[in-house]
Amino acid sequence: MTIHLDTQDDLEAAIMTLVKQDPRLRPVLKTAGMPPLRRRDPGFKGLAAIVCGQQLSVASAAAIWTRVSDAYDPFDHTAIKRARTDRLGRLGLSAAKIKTLKALAKELHDERLNLDVLANEDADVAHATLTALHGIGPWTADIYLLFCLGHGDAWPAGDLAVQEAMRIGLGLKARPTPKQMAPLAEPWRPLRGAAAHLWWAYYHAVKKREGVIIRTTL
Repeated sequence: MTIHLDTQDDLEAAIMTLVKQDPRLRPVLKTAGMPPLRRRDPGFKGLAAIVCGQQLSVASAAAIWTRVSDAYDPFDHTAIKRARTDRLGRLGLSAAKIKTLKALAKELHDERLNLDVLANEDADVAHATLTALHGIGPWTADIYLLFCLGHGDAWPAGDLAVQEAMRIGLGLKARPTPKQMAPLAEPWRPLRGAAAHLWWAYYHAVKKREGVIIRTTL
């Protein structure tokens, strides 16, 4: 059974369950405080926003996304499938991102992809479905599952902030690699998505305490 993080109460209940099951997370929660639930638009619009923001600063990503989303009303896969490539480029999208959005729009138009059903699939299966798509890497897939669909077990193993937070919070000698992140998170199934929220909050709290300026997607 897939657990969904649709409300703040859902997230808080999941985190309290995690803390009871894994005492190592108690000091993490004490430092971080209860994190807020983060949600974005589901479906094509949500995934497109994540794609547009890949490898950009928060400010640049927001500016480009505002231009792109405002240019098409309604903003959906049909509009992007029909959109002229040169117009998308003038809005600030790179050739690679245009190719990704066009490929996603075609998959949805041809009914080979249903983004909504991924919310109820096993997290690893849903992750594999997304990363099989052109231009969708592991981080993009996991962020979509977590913040657009509220998937309770999505695990962003490639997120540097989560990796660094776990290095500090678990007293690891080095920042874990994406491959090492999988076994570290195994005790938190099927609530790895809630654990990710907690680690992001912990990262923010620790870096703020250290006086470090942080820029993340959250």
